[in-house]
Amino acid sequence: MNLRDRALETLKQTSRTFYIPIARLPEQLQDAVASAYLCMRAIDEIEDTPDLDNQTKALLLRSISLRLQEITDLDSYFRIGADLEQYSAVLPDVSLCIGEWASLAPKTIAPRICDATAAMAERMAYWAEQNWMIVTETDLDRYTFSVAGAVGLLLSDLWSWYDGTITDRTQAIAFGRGLQAVNIVRNQKEDIQRGVSFIPDEWTNQDVQDYARQQLKQANLYIESLPKGSPALSFCQIPYILAKGTLEAIAIGKSKLSRHDVLSLVEKVTNVKSA
Repeated sequence: MNLRDRALETLKQTSRTFYIPIARLPEQLQDAVASAYLCMRAIDEIEDTPDLDNQTKALLLRSISLRLQEITDLDSYFRIGADLEQYSAVLPDVSLCIGEWASLAPKTIAPRICDATAAMAERMAYWAEQNWMIVTETDLDRYTFSVAGAVGLLLSDLWSWYDGTITDRTQAIAFGRGLQAVNIVRNQKEDIQRGVSFIPDEWTNQDVQDYARQQLKQANLYIESLPKGSPALSFCQIPYILAKGTLEAIAIGKSKLSRHDVLSLVEKVTNVKSA
């Protein structure tokens, strides 16, 4: 199995939401977006694992950030995750293989992906040290930018690199923030069980849902601005419609979208029936 196939298989195992739109992209753009997503997922899994203390998470994340800044040749990629090897018993393969995912990116865009991943790893290290303490709406804005809004900016750069598509970068940030805000709404119980909360003090469930809707409104403007038939539009529509559908389901008392709901929404966007 070549690296591209391994990346797609890992995507399928870690996120059906993003596997579908990434698998539909043209080959060169697919490599770039898959590389970016898997690198981000790799560090996210380090941040989320319950088997490491926060200080260790911060050290590992900063190690990855520094190694990403050291890249000068192909061999450099395979040193990115060197400090993770001693934790192979508790970290998933998607994290342990971060060097491979980084090496998948086309050479002309790889530095931007490495830069974005290095910056996000540093931000995640900060939040691990803070125990993800969200007290105010400003804290929430900072966190959602750190882990998702910045991804929206990276995607905008990937669209521009591939075919010259220009997007509103403020709306691109909102696209990422909106998806992350919906994740926060959906995962509140699981987050509390692992001892963290991303909800500002004195906010209700309705407040955080309203925050997510506000971001998704801007995300919708972002999507509407993308050229018809463009790979960017094809990619963004699926996670957006699933995020919006999830928020609507939670508002009427469901915990999440059912598999049938997901397949129906994806079919609505792609016009392809799922098996």
